[in-house]
Amino acid sequence: MHEDLRSWLPKSDFSRREFVVTTLATGFALAVQPVSAETITTDVKGIVAGEVKVPTADGAMPAYRAFPAGKGPFPTVLVVQEIFGVHEHIKDICRRFAKAGYFAVAPELYARQGDVSGMTDIPKIISSVVSKVPDAQVMSDLDATVVWAKSTGSADTAKLAITGFCWGGRIVWLYSAHNPNLKAGVAWYGRLVGEADPLHPKHPVDLAGDLKAPVLGLYGGADTGIPLESVEKMREAIKAADKPAEIVVYPDTPHGFYADYRPTYREANADDGWKRLLAFFKAHGVS
Repeated sequence: MHEDLRSWLPKSDFSRREFVVTTLATGFALAVQPVSAETITTDVKGIVAGEVKVPTADGAMPAYRAFPAGKGPFPTVLVVQEIFGVHEHIKDICRRFAKAGYFAVAPELYARQGDVSGMTDIPKIISSVVSKVPDAQVMSDLDATVVWAKSTGSADTAKLAITGFCWGGRIVWLYSAHNPNLKAGVAWYGRLVGEADPLHPKHPVDLAGDLKAPVLGLYGGADTGIPLESVEKMREAIKAADKPAEIVVYPDTPHGFYADYRPTYREANADDGWKRLLAFFKAHGVS
């Protein structure tokens, strides 16, 4: 890592830990096998795509990035993983963004806590890895990813957006309350309420008044993990805080409806959500 880049890395108060994940997983996480026949695969024609290392204050974090092959810099999108880490689906989303003219990067945000790609039991993934990832660490790692993206010369981080899915959907709300330079966020079925603990002191509903960028939330009306009452509670919090955020709920739609590699995929709603995302980014200066 260049020393001049290190000096710009964000500081944070979470406990430093060595990285236990140094390279990204290949293919899909074992917990999501078998992969659906509807799985979308985006090619690399006309784009640059692959694994990179993002410098952080305590080591190199693996990430996947994709951007158009033409002359940049390009508007920047942080892509935040589901609970399954940066596996093939998240990589493919980065390539989709590159095809749409963006510099997209997905950092492996569990890299210090563990590799979930080889785990088959979802409750164990959550208890042994995901629950141990501090929100402060995630915010710092995303900040470091923005610093790295700018350093490449291919990313226009003055036009910065974030999107995330499931676990990453919650992170979108948190990061939108964290980074004053963010232009827009789109959260796909991210948890909105929850019990506070030392690693996760606040949840999106607690931060509605702190949002620094407009957020679009995309949720499923039949999501058994995110009750509609929690969605309504977030809507009320946004309205009370008078913040430029909105939530779309797709009726009779399950959690994970954008995940084309899973049985929960709902093509029509996934396509509509993607179109809404692109329009939302454009409306807020990220295009």
